[in-house]
Amino acid sequence: MDVSAAVWRKSSRSSDNGGQCVEVAGNLRGGVAVRDSKNPHGPVLLFTTGEWQAFLSGLKQHGDRQ
Repeated sequence: MDVSAAVWRKSSRSSDNGGQCVEVAGNLRGGVAVRDSKNPHGPVLLFTTGEWQAFLSGLKQHGDRQ
């Protein structure tokens, strides 16, 4: 997956105080990319659309149990 055209957005759960931040690019053909906002030139995790949907579904289920 080519991430050169990625439009990155910071997670709504991330703060602006230099803490642990995640950025997500969902505008890519074929999937979603995730990176550490403190290291924008570092490694990128790539997920297919199905994998990303399963991840989000798991988060929602976990959130319902709290």
